Amino acid sequence: MKDMEKNKIHINCQIKNFDKTLVEMMKIAVKTTLARFNEKEHYSLSILICDDDKIKTLNATYRGISSPTDVLSFPTYERLPGTDELYLGDIAISFPTTIRQARENQHPVSQELSLLCIHGVLHLLGYDHETQEEESKMWALQNEILTALGMSTHVSGGLRA
Repeated sequence: MKDMEKNKIHINCQIKNFDKTLVEMMKIAVKTTLARFNEKEHYSLSILICDDDKIKTLNATYRGISSPTDVLSFPTYERLPGTDELYLGDIAISFPTTIRQARENQHPVSQELSLLCIHGVLHLLGYDHETQEEESKMWALQNEILTALGMSTHVSGGLRA
């Protein structure tokens, strides 16, 4: 766990009455994902927890798609000046969509939120799911990390990012 402490995750939650225990769970999901790839690197990233209207605006602005989605990733991958930190970028997650997808997939909101964090980080690290081969690889990594977290590995096609 010591190696995971060097990573910095900044979470900005715009949802009122957000369960603060989910913040720590999100950080664990992100740090577990990062540890899977490079235990020596010092990473940092930001996560925005927002509503469907905000993520719809972001989706329209940056992807040209005028509809809400579950998770968006904005890779930066830049070394922060004067530090040994590699800033991976930003992730936005719609909490209302997270809740809906958790219900549809019949698992806890905490698991869906963990999955979306993992998914977002994988995008920041350069993974994608544009082709069947890319999707298979990304879904396998998601399942591997969910297993490491002690969660179910059922990953549906619900991810639209």
